[in-house]
Amino acid sequence: MNAAKVSIIMPCYNQAAYLEEAVHSVLESQYEHLEIIIVDDGSKDASFKIAQELGEKSPDKIKAITQKNQGPAQARNAGIHVASGKYILPLDGDDKINRDYITEAVKILESDPNVKVVYCEAEKFGEKTGPWKLKPFSLRALALDNMVFVSAMYRKSDWEKCGGYDKRMTWGWEDWEFWMNMLKTGGEVVKLPITGFYYRIRKGSRRKTTNKEAKQKTIDLINDKHADFLKAHLGGPLRNPRSWSKEINRVYNLFK
Repeated sequence: MNAAKVSIIMPCYNQAAYLEEAVHSVLESQYEHLEIIIVDDGSKDASFKIAQELGEKSPDKIKAITQKNQGPAQARNAGIHVASGKYILPLDGDDKINRDYITEAVKILESDPNVKVVYCEAEKFGEKTGPWKLKPFSLRALALDNMVFVSAMYRKSDWEKCGGYDKRMTWGWEDWEFWMNMLKTGGEVVKLPITGFYYRIRKGSRRKTTNKEAKQKTIDLINDKHADFLKAHLGGPLRNPRSWSKEINRVYNLFK
């Protein structure tokens, strides 16, 4: 039986200093039937030049494309659109994976069609190091916050069904909304008991720079787009602060 192909989608914006390290972490994977699609999102540094050079060295594995700056959601969509793999693994251009992650994730997805998403334990590296302590997954927890990082594996067919990443979310948080969109119709999530993903902490990391305005825009968009899902798990919309949403909705519903 032929191994299922995995497409690693690598959006890159001004990450010339880290791109080779990210790509090499994939090429060192135990899993061989893969492709890497680097999507340069209008970088102002040498990111696209480096991506092209990497593609020339490994033309059977690496493809480099570029677009005007539109944000990581649209960059991932562009890469996935041309991907030929059955499975998709996003990986930002400054992060890394270990050599076992792809193999173990594919095993789960191939063995159980009810599983939609596979992720793993993670570690931070760079300016801050140590385990990334993620909250346990549940749909109710997902309604309040994201605990599945962007570098989780899923089927390309599920990306197609849910319409991809929301390109309006140029400010961040698009992975949270994407998981909500994909999983609200059902499907299981599996967390592998291995440290398979390494998240770089550096100045300018979007996770650290997302501001209050961006958080409010995210809440507004999710409330508008996923009202039924939120009502089922929180009794109503996301509130600010989000952790109080269920209690606020409970009180609100008593006095409607």
